[in-house]
Amino acid sequence: MNGFDFVKSSHSTASGECVEVAVNVPGTIAVRDSKTATDPDAPHPILRLAPTTWARFTASLR
Repeated sequence: MNGFDFVKSSHSTASGECVEVAVNVPGTIAVRDSKTATDPDAPHPILRLAPTTWARFTASLR
């Protein structure tokens, strides 16, 4: 277990194509593709970002 509490994006599709984000670890925003997260105990690629980087990224999407 990695300690991240992932939450599925509100923009997820019914077919399960979505991104999950965890913000529960101080100083880290973790992002993963939910398609690879069907087994929560298996290792999955996780992108870890600084909160300022995540804020710039999400601001660029608006």
